[in-house]
Amino acid sequence: MSLKKKFGMSVLTASLGLSLIGGGTYAYFSDTEVTNNTFAAGTLDLSVDPTTIIDVNNLKPGDTMVREFVLTNNGTLDIKAVDLLTNYSVVDAEGNNAGADLGKHIKVNFMWNWDKESEPIFETTLYELKNMDPDVVKKDIWDPMWEQHGGLDAGNTNELWVEFEFVDNEQDQNIFQGDGLELEWTFNATQTEGEEK
Repeated sequence: MSLKKKFGMSVLTASLGLSLIGGGTYAYFSDTEVTNNTFAAGTLDLSVDPTTIIDVNNLKPGDTMVREFVLTNNGTLDIKAVDLLTNYSVVDAEGNNAGADLGKHIKVNFMWNWDKESEPIFETTLYELKNMDPDVVKKDIWDPMWEQHGGLDAGNTNELWVEFEFVDNEQDQNIFQGDGLELEWTFNATQTEGEEK
């Protein structure tokens, strides 16, 4: 056999061996399945009705005003807490109140959540409330046998009442004549803890 034929046979034998090795990796049964998976985040959607809780004119010391409003969880996730953030600005119409803060004379006598049947959430002035952030949907559980809880479940509402009072401190309050106070309440909802799904 000539050198050329020997070389050709060697190449052919090597090629056949390689094809058998390569082809051997596919010499077993196989099956493939594909899964389609999704992740969808829930929503927190808190609404307040009415959006203007109080709008009153011609106040004088000693006046009280009771208002009610409803918090609704329109989202798909339960709400753990709704913190109330208070901010206000005083309008000094006459320019004569010498920096006196009308917010120190407007008292929030109570905020009551009728759906939680708890004690009043707070009783304080607007001035002091600026430094607080009370949870308005908390539940004070005084009977551990009851399985009631705070928060606001998806699709549920809580009815709240609040009483404002222009405190009569039995002193001269003439500096507040004509003044105004613009109150902004922000209700900040937070989710419940994560859980095994």
